[in-house]
Amino acid sequence: MIDVLVIGGGNAALCAALMAREAGASVLLLEAAPQAWRGGNSMHVRNLRCMHDAPQDVLVDAYPEEEFWQDLLKVTGGRTNEALARRVIRDSATCRPWMRRHGVRFQPSLSGALHTARTNAFFMGGGKALVNAYYRSARQLGVQVRYESPVQRIELDDGRFVAAWVGNERIAARSCVLAAGGFESNRDWLRRAWGQNALGEWPADNFLIRGTRFNTGVLLKHLLDDHAADAIGDATQAHMVAIDARAPSYDGGICTRIDCVSLGVVVNREARRFYDEGEDFWPKRYAIWGRLVAQQPGQIGYSIIDAKAVGRFMPPVFDGVQADTLGDLARQLGLDAPTFEATVAAYNAACRPGNFDHTALDDCRTEGLAPAKTHWALPLDTPPYFGYAVRPGITFTYLGLQTDETAAVRFGGQPSPNLFVAGEMMAGNVLGQGYTAGVGMSIGTAFGRIAGTSAAAACGHQHAPQEATDAAA
Repeated sequence: MIDVLVIGGGNAALCAALMAREAGASVLLLEAAPQAWRGGNSMHVRNLRCMHDAPQDVLVDAYPEEEFWQDLLKVTGGRTNEALARRVIRDSATCRPWMRRHGVRFQPSLSGALHTARTNAFFMGGGKALVNAYYRSARQLGVQVRYESPVQRIELDDGRFVAAWVGNERIAARSCVLAAGGFESNRDWLRRAWGQNALGEWPADNFLIRGTRFNTGVLLKHLLDDHAADAIGDATQAHMVAIDARAPSYDGGICTRIDCVSLGVVVNREARRFYDEGEDFWPKRYAIWGRLVAQQPGQIGYSIIDAKAVGRFMPPVFDGVQADTLGDLARQLGLDAPTFEATVAAYNAACRPGNFDHTALDDCRTEGLAPAKTHWALPLDTPPYFGYAVRPGITFTYLGLQTDETAAVRFGGQPSPNLFVAGEMMAGNVLGQGYTAGVGMSIGTAFGRIAGTSAAAACGHQHAPQEATDAAA
């Protein structure tokens, strides 16, 4: 019988498998996707949010625990478990030497990736390189990997894991880590969760899936419905980004994101603004804009900039619509030109003079306008003008399994002795709402490592502490 069964094939699953194997446990990892599509949403990531008290190799200045915590507290509106959040934060300070030992390489913040040089370590080669490095290391350590092996259900005995089922095959193990992602690719579940809006629309029908098509939530639903596992989170809360409306239905990844929101205005299909585009630094706000657009008629919005913004943001993969006049831009985007021109004119008139600085929360704001734009408010008056149609792009859902600092799945408030959870399946413990760039990888890495250590310990394999060694490295 295998010691540790890991269900999933992304960052959290791989961290769990590697930690369990390092502790001496035999490990089998089951990935639902074919080998070419392995890695879940992790193949689309690009950085890790890291606590650090002094400058490091690819991180400037300092990003101490309390600042990280306050950033997380702000974006979640307090909907977070402080003990688990602080565990993630502290672990982010010591995980990178361990990641390097398994082949992950880092580089400084990319040009155009706003406000992340101090807070986020970028992966050289992106998420695909990280995933490949982990699979390579897993193979060298003797972790068994099976692809195209989705788990539909598991057997439990009074909260204790017994076996998992892949089709008609029963796989028993002494302990198990669940890291199979959320339900963001399950359109029926999304449709039920979001329901109909006041216009009679089904908003989820217009969602695009930024990541893998294999995160359908089958195992999550099974744990919640059939085993009454303790749940955490809201089925409508998710990491949701405003992405190019021309993006593919699945796996558009980072390159379809529209990052110029804070440099202009965003209007709905009625050509009216609906939210403060300059509320905070973009890495702390980009993941709310998908939800904001989802709440608009037709679940579509239009990000509008002028020539002054060009070169200040990471350009998307598709060129925007371009025009020399606002009226022509509106017509090309299918918006009512007089309404659009009136919206922009009102915004321009409300912009107060200030010192524009996109690296700071500057004093360029609007006055007497609702909704206000509180930072980076410059008039749209310099042609050519550019417009990008955007749709809600869902990355991962926050409904998941409640856990604790051992990563144990809980049933009726009691921790399972040998069933653990990591990654998207438990991210709702830390993310009740909102997001800040790179924290999903912080959660997956921290709890993947915790879950792997706990699963190995449940089989009698103790992991040698590495935190001190890693920190010194």
